[in-house]
Amino acid sequence: MNAAPADQIRLLEVQALDVRLQQLAHKRRSLPEHAEIESLTKDLTQLRDLLVAAQTEESDTAREQTKAEQDVDQVRQRAVRDQQRLDSGAVSSPKDLENLQREIASLAKRQGDLEDVVLEVMERRESAQERVAELTERVGSVESKIDDATARRDAAFETLDGEAATVTKEREVIAGAIPADLLKLYEKLREQQGGVGAAKLQARTCQGCRQELSITDINEIRAAAPDTVVRCENCRRILVRTAESGL
Repeated sequence: MNAAPADQIRLLEVQALDVRLQQLAHKRRSLPEHAEIESLTKDLTQLRDLLVAAQTEESDTAREQTKAEQDVDQVRQRAVRDQQRLDSGAVSSPKDLENLQREIASLAKRQGDLEDVVLEVMERRESAQERVAELTERVGSVESKIDDATARRDAAFETLDGEAATVTKEREVIAGAIPADLLKLYEKLREQQGGVGAAKLQARTCQGCRQELSITDINEIRAAAPDTVVRCENCRRILVRTAESGL
């Protein structure tokens, strides 16, 4: 394949721009905010699960408290009715009076026991409420951190994408001046060789694979016409000759 030396030099310019685009893409993928957001998101998921559990516990204890208070109220009302009967003098039989007094005493003990239950449930509910408040605050804090990290990531995206767009336009202009067959070969080699399809021959060394060429290869390149597209015998990349090639 033949191509004007100027077109081969342009190939190096395209290669440099392609390397820059690779660097920008790598930087975009490797932003520290990615790991930060991922870690925070995991924390947030765990905290939300804990919050749901705490809210469930608070809800359960609220129902339990309501039921316990209703039980106390029922016993209290029954005790009030019994006391009213006792005070009214409607019960005259000694045996009935004894039974009524015994029931009132039993209800008083029952009410005391149930009130203890209410207090115990209230303590558990208060603890659950405190846990809900604590976790709600922590969830909000992590969400705020995620928002901050996301904003920083998006700002970095905007900067990197802006530079990538500028580099891409510059590449399009330069690549548009390179013969199609040479550009096609370059693109094929770039895909095969990890993103580098053309390299400068500098001080008799291929800058693509960093291998020094043999005397035989150097002599062949030296004898080749300026418009001959030469390849590195080691990595098969396009070798672009410059004043620094050492020929």
